[in-house]
Amino acid sequence: MPAVREPKARERLNRESLATCALGIADREGLDALTIRRLATENNVTPMALYWHFADKEALFDGIAERIYAEVALPVPRGLVWHDELREVLVALLGPLRGHPLVADIIPSRIMKSDAGLALSERVIGLLRAGGFSPAQAAQTGMFLLCSIVTLVVREPGQDQRLDPDAQDDALRQKRAQLESMNPKKYPNLLESSEFFLFCPSEDVYFSQGVDFLVAGTTGIQPA
Repeated sequence: MPAVREPKARERLNRESLATCALGIADREGLDALTIRRLATENNVTPMALYWHFADKEALFDGIAERIYAEVALPVPRGLVWHDELREVLVALLGPLRGHPLVADIIPSRIMKSDAGLALSERVIGLLRAGGFSPAQAAQTGMFLLCSIVTLVVREPGQDQRLDPDAQDDALRQKRAQLESMNPKKYPNLLESSEFFLFCPSEDVYFSQGVDFLVAGTTGIQPA
């Protein structure tokens, strides 16, 4: 029986698998750890073998963004009022972003660089147009919403995924000491709310209220 030939490296490499591998590195270690050379090492090839798929690091970031947008499962339109459907779309976007907090910052500027990102943009702008926003208003409001969803993820209270557990503990201790050192007569409200700045009591409530806030704000500026 003839021996099975191992596939050559270039035969088993493709843009999707490389982007998935790159995303895994960035999820674990942050974007600073991700380079073409590091990705090549992870796949046991030379950096030159990757340039067909990603010409440079920015192109690699484009691939990561495309990979994340592809995770967004847009809900099927159900004929709801426009802002209720908008909320469902924002929740659908939030899910994948919560899984990749260390790379969420690169998402907004790359939404027009993949089919999945374009589909998301088209859906959001269409819903805003249904709410009476002009084309320019819809585009601008849609970008505000996207950037705000990203901010919810990367600025979650008590979470700094860039730090290892020991460094996170040190940072929390320093923040607690700073809060507790404040004058209670001068900053009574800050002290009363200090635990929220240190820990998120409920992630689900935090993100749900964040989405509610964005939708309420959008309806609040709805054109007459």
